[in-house]
Amino acid sequence: MYVIWAIVCAVIGALVDQGWTGAVAGAVIGWLLGRQSQFRDELDALRTRLDAVSAAAAESTSATPVPATPKPLTPADWPDAHPVRVPRPPVPVAGPEGQPGVFSSRPPPVPLSVPGAISQAPIANRVGATQEPGTSGEPAVPREPSVPVEPAGPSLVDRWIEAGKRWFTEGNVPVKVGMLVLIAGVGAFLKYASDNGLLRVPVSVRLSIVALVAIAGVAFGWVQREKRRSFGLALQGGGLGVLVMIVFAAYRLYGLLDAGPTFALLLIFVAGMGVLAVLQDALALAVLGLIAGFAAPIMASSGQGNHVALFSYYAVLNLGILGIAWKKAWRVLNVLGFVATFGVGTAWGVLKYSPSLFESTEPFLIFHFLLFLVVPWLHVLRSPKGRRVILDGCLMFGNPIASLLLQGALLDWEPMPLAISALIAAGLYIAVAFAIRKREDMDLLRETWAVLAVAFATIAVPLALSAAVTASVFALEGAGLIWLGFRQGRRLPRWSGVFLQLVAGVAWCLALAFRTRYGDTAFLNPEFIGSLLLVVGAAVGVWQFDRHGTSRGVSSLARVGLLLWAGLWWFVGFGNEIGRFVRDTGDTGIPTNVDAAWLALVGVTGWLLAEACPRARKLDLGAVLAFSVPLSFLFSLLIVLQGANERVQWLAGWPLGAVIVMAVTGWLAMRGEGTHRVAAVATSTVWWLRWLALFTLSIGLALDHVAGVGQGWQIVACSVPTLLIVAITMWWPRLLASPLAIYLREIRVSVGGAMVLAMAVVGLIALTAAGSPQPLPFVPVLNPLDLLLIAVLLFTARAISDEAVPPAIRRTRPAALAVAFFIVATSMTLRAVHHLGGVPWDSSMPSSSLAELSLTVVWSVIGVVAWVLGSRRGQRLLWMAGAGTMAVVLLKLLLVDRGHLGNLFGIASFIAYGLLCTVIGYLAPAPPKEGAVIAPESPHAS
Repeated sequence: MYVIWAIVCAVIGALVDQGWTGAVAGAVIGWLLGRQSQFRDELDALRTRLDAVSAAAAESTSATPVPATPKPLTPADWPDAHPVRVPRPPVPVAGPEGQPGVFSSRPPPVPLSVPGAISQAPIANRVGATQEPGTSGEPAVPREPSVPVEPAGPSLVDRWIEAGKRWFTEGNVPVKVGMLVLIAGVGAFLKYASDNGLLRVPVSVRLSIVALVAIAGVAFGWVQREKRRSFGLALQGGGLGVLVMIVFAAYRLYGLLDAGPTFALLLIFVAGMGVLAVLQDALALAVLGLIAGFAAPIMASSGQGNHVALFSYYAVLNLGILGIAWKKAWRVLNVLGFVATFGVGTAWGVLKYSPSLFESTEPFLIFHFLLFLVVPWLHVLRSPKGRRVILDGCLMFGNPIASLLLQGALLDWEPMPLAISALIAAGLYIAVAFAIRKREDMDLLRETWAVLAVAFATIAVPLALSAAVTASVFALEGAGLIWLGFRQGRRLPRWSGVFLQLVAGVAWCLALAFRTRYGDTAFLNPEFIGSLLLVVGAAVGVWQFDRHGTSRGVSSLARVGLLLWAGLWWFVGFGNEIGRFVRDTGDTGIPTNVDAAWLALVGVTGWLLAEACPRARKLDLGAVLAFSVPLSFLFSLLIVLQGANERVQWLAGWPLGAVIVMAVTGWLAMRGEGTHRVAAVATSTVWWLRWLALFTLSIGLALDHVAGVGQGWQIVACSVPTLLIVAITMWWPRLLASPLAIYLREIRVSVGGAMVLAMAVVGLIALTAAGSPQPLPFVPVLNPLDLLLIAVLLFTARAISDEAVPPAIRRTRPAALAVAFFIVATSMTLRAVHHLGGVPWDSSMPSSSLAELSLTVVWSVIGVVAWVLGSRRGQRLLWMAGAGTMAVVLLKLLLVDRGHLGNLFGIASFIAYGLLCTVIGYLAPAPPKEGAVIAPESPHAS
């Protein structure tokens, strides 16, 4: 075997390298391949022996039949308290031939307990049901023999190597190798003789002699077909190949034959080759003859050939393949003819083609496209009945792809002619698919042709139409493919449809980037229609994946991805229309209508998402749709805030219409959120925040244009929406949660928390503002900002005492309110100093002696009141708060007011504090500790 491999590879190496180096290298490679083949055979034999040994061992461990059910034990049969252990001998297992038996590797059986005073017969009866199978004298349950693990099948590379090894090692190997070498030698000889003129014998005589020898070889091979089949087939194939080469050389190289006789002879030889191969069921004969036929024009070419003759010759060869395919389902011949024809044709086109040759080249391309369109049909038609039909992907998809690429090259890639060609091909594929619609055994072929028809129609769209229209067609086609994929239960159309959605988006972007003229009518232009069809296509995909896809994995990713894709193109399409056609501005020159249009668009979007949410079947899609609603509300809130920067008045003109749309669609959207608790709570929260922002900003903008209204009134007016929503949260919570009353508690907590933060912002603004009460005079405590601070303080006290507030926060209510009251009193004092004392409301106020005196007096009064109330009520904590306040005031006197002792206000501060402390000492002594009784003062107390 080594010698055969070495000889074969040495011949191949010599032909490739044309020298001794190639021969030696080939021989070494052949020897290594032979050794590898032998090692594989030995390994397979060893595996077979091991499997046989394992099977024998498994059979030897089988047990005996199941015993009969024993008689139940009676009290007389019970064993005594002194059992006797009966050991069990190990069970030998037969080993392989020539080897002694080995003991079973099974765990030892449980020892039997035998009573000493009972006879052996009862013992046997009693223990018969408990003994393990396999012991002598008792039956056992037979066990299933172990099934040997089947080794994994060989890979594709191994199968190809094995096929090549069989071809070179089985049958008449020397004849096969000899024929290959002979064909190569004859071709080389003809070329060499043509180039150098070594033979002086007339060419016609030389070719005739070779032809006679080839005919004799074919005849002798036919005679030997029964006795020596391999020898006869190889001889016939080689002889026919030589005859084909001779005819081509006589026509192409020497001009001895005209075109008519040449192609007549070629037709005869190719037909003879096919007839012999079919009659003898010899695939190898057909392959050898076909290789020789396709190699003849290449080996005998001088580089100046006529392409019409070349392609006509190949057409004859391929007709022979078609004739064979009518009788035999030989895929190798079909693929060989396709690869050779299109490979040589592509090489000729790259090297020799020019546009002037179109008329003489196009017919051959059409002919071969149609021919290799029919071949797969013949292959399926001639395949054995009842067997699964396997289509050749090289022909099914390679033929249209290669033909389209070559057609594009012939047409110099002109879009419209190429689109027409693609459309014709699509129609042709539809026709042939329709023609075999009733053949159940051709379902796969029909579906493949239908897919190719769709593909060619898809390719024709961007070639013939604009990019915008292409996007529309691709989007709809992608939706159709997704539907078809789920209808047929196939993944390829399904994911092809998803891919087409992405391609449609790219086409739309290209259309917008390269368009020089836009439509003059809103919503009736290619860009908007294309974007809307992109949304429709993606929405259909979401619907199909939701109805028929799996709950997890790539189907979930496709659902969510297509939903986001639809939302993207929804906003892109409408946003493009808003940017192009909404241009009206208000009195300030700011495009207020643009913000209004966006607000209305987002409102409608949220409503549509909410309507789709209950209809979603998959949990992931339902969750995404549910949380998209509060996200759209948040988006509209950002639009409202953005409008504030542009001074958009939302309660007038077109913005008011957008607000009405937002209100209606928002209310309808909340009705569809009932199935998702978290999303419903978030939606309601953002709903109220949106109204809070809109009314607050609108009121503030409206008051900016009113002359004579002080800052205090503006702040109070802008704070009314916040206080109103806080009041609704506290006293009318059902109004707050409608129409999501089932989540009343959660919504009240969420909205209440947001409103507490908003109220804190209102309080902070009121604390730091001067708050002019114009047109009214300033009155301490009764001015707008002071009243607002009092209201905020009262709302805060009510909010902290609410049952929804955690107990830990409610326990801090007294301290929190005390601190808040102290801060409010300080702000009110400074505001009175500003308005009544004329002290500027800026950073210079702390240096004012009047402000310091006022704070000292007010803080001292607060401390005195707390001190006295704590003493009278016996509340030590309140008393300590008052004492702490007085300590803070004393510290302030020593650190701050001491600098003002040079003026009356500083002196008044010290005097006032001293008098108040005296009053405290008289009215509010320290209260007793908790639980103690307050005793009356002794008359002798000093």
